[in-house]
Amino acid sequence: MATNKKKDTAAARSTTARGQRAPRGVLRRLIRTLFEFYPVLLPVTMVCIVINAIVTAAPAVFLQNVIALVDESYKSGDWSSVSGQILTYVTVLVVLYVFSLIAGTFYTQMMAIITQGSLKKLREKMFNHMQDLPIKYFDTNGHGDIMSYYTNDVDTLRQLISQSLPQMTISGITLFVVFCIMIYYSAILALLIVAGVICMTLAARAITNRSSKFFLRQQVTIARAEAFMEEMMTGQKVIKVFCHEDTAKKDFDKVNGEIFYNARNGNRFANILMPLLGNIGNVMYVVVALVGGALLLTDVPNISISGAAFSISIVVPFLNMTKQFAGAIGQVSNQINMVIMGLAGAHRIFALLDEEPESDKGKVTLVNAREDKDGNLSECKERTHVWAWKEVKEDGSVAYTKLKGDVRFFDVNFGYTPEKTVLHDISLYAKPGQKLAFVGSTGAGKTTITNLINRFYDINEGEICYDGIDINDIKKDDLRHSLGIVLQDTNLFTGTVMENIRYGNLEASDEECIEAARLAGADDFIRRLPQGYNTMLTGNGANLSQGQRQLLAIARAAVADPPVMILDEATSSIDTRTEAIVQRGMDALMQGRTVFVIAHRLSTVQNSNAIMVLDHGRIIERGTHEDLLKLKGTYYQLYTGALELD
Repeated sequence: MATNKKKDTAAARSTTARGQRAPRGVLRRLIRTLFEFYPVLLPVTMVCIVINAIVTAAPAVFLQNVIALVDESYKSGDWSSVSGQILTYVTVLVVLYVFSLIAGTFYTQMMAIITQGSLKKLREKMFNHMQDLPIKYFDTNGHGDIMSYYTNDVDTLRQLISQSLPQMTISGITLFVVFCIMIYYSAILALLIVAGVICMTLAARAITNRSSKFFLRQQVTIARAEAFMEEMMTGQKVIKVFCHEDTAKKDFDKVNGEIFYNARNGNRFANILMPLLGNIGNVMYVVVALVGGALLLTDVPNISISGAAFSISIVVPFLNMTKQFAGAIGQVSNQINMVIMGLAGAHRIFALLDEEPESDKGKVTLVNAREDKDGNLSECKERTHVWAWKEVKEDGSVAYTKLKGDVRFFDVNFGYTPEKTVLHDISLYAKPGQKLAFVGSTGAGKTTITNLINRFYDINEGEICYDGIDINDIKKDDLRHSLGIVLQDTNLFTGTVMENIRYGNLEASDEECIEAARLAGADDFIRRLPQGYNTMLTGNGANLSQGQRQLLAIARAAVADPPVMILDEATSSIDTRTEAIVQRGMDALMQGRTVFVIAHRLSTVQNSNAIMVLDHGRIIERGTHEDLLKLKGTYYQLYTGALELD
């Protein structure tokens, strides 16, 4: 048992520190956000909550007046003189309860709208902001952890907004009104209540301090568990291939154990709170009853704003107010843990919204253009297959540069982190229509170079020019519109085959998509699918082979018809026979375009205009296939090694 306890403690300590405490100001920011979403409906709903809370505390006043009238009639023996007043009090109280019922019904209905509407708008805000985040954010954060923002964290906000905040508002107003009534009728008895409240507050604070840290840790460990599950589902085939099922179970048990440890301890302390506060409230009730009875018997002068002497009409309502006061404190305390969990979720959500979006200071845009016989360019709205860079200069004049696909690197240095440079002094050029190939071992920097062309990352030093324009001056959306990319890891979306091809150009017709599929060599297998181009793909195209998925990715790039193509291991998952088919299509696709090719199969780059051999982020050899073979350097070794492997 001691061993298990040590393991539990270690698991808890391993939880990331960012979940220990939500910073101050989160609740204020959340409320401000809710007002932004519902600037009219939320204040109206709050007014209804206030009305409901005040009416909840009102019976104490009516009870005191009714008991005073009854006591008066008992002493005078004349019931008829007070019966009308009592009826008036009862009528007014009934009317107030009707208003309270209407207000309560309205606010509960409106809170449902505000809660679900706010969550909808928050999810939209989060998703829209996520689309503006740089690739680096997704490279450095677990996808399951990001998914947790939309599920677990948003769900904690649902409970906070719909239940905790309204209940705490009602309880808080009830406490204030009841305490004011207590002071009005008897300061002595009110001081007893204050003493009891201090005891309840100290007890609640001690317990919630312990439970809150576990609930906050629970939020973080749930996010970690979701990240773990996403990773396990993605790598399920690898797990089975290497028979790592038992290891995966043990790893899951460890993550699940952290959730259990934090949830168990959080709820253990939270479950102590209500019985403890309830018993303190009962003690308060008994003390008020004893002290009130003693004051009645000893005729001690009453200290109050009302100026009334101690009487049964004060002591009896005080007992009811004591129960009401203790109950309101219990309701507030009961919501504290939900508030803490909700604020932890809100803190994570706001942390996502506060992530710096991808910066883009570019002003040069890409436009459709017409070219006259003299080579002059003019902008037009319809697609002409002629593109131009549009630059508005400081004097207001507009300059157009034809998009040709001339890409040049000048002394480029780059590192994913400031302390580690992965590319050193990269200088190269690709003229329009040329095919440039990058070869080298894994980690040499081949993919990194292509990531810099489309500005997934920005360089540290040097310059990259596109048709003579610094790419930092080109708007990123326009820059990426001019590039077609086929990545090594193929991503297909839920939808038909046709829709996945059209993803490269949403304006493309069915005929253009089919032509792109023919060009890539994908048309043949697509027509053999159950519904052809209307076949539904799910689970990243799980019903297709890896080679077929890659053919669709190539077709998707083809339909975009860009002047520059980046092919990152585009045929790495295709068999030799299929590769021959694809290669013909890719040769047609590359015709007249500037192409950057990354390939381990050197047979696919032999016809390149220039081949760059990279090693540890440096270009160590460059030239044509024949030139590099004559050098008998690294490329020669790679090439002859490939022949031997074949």
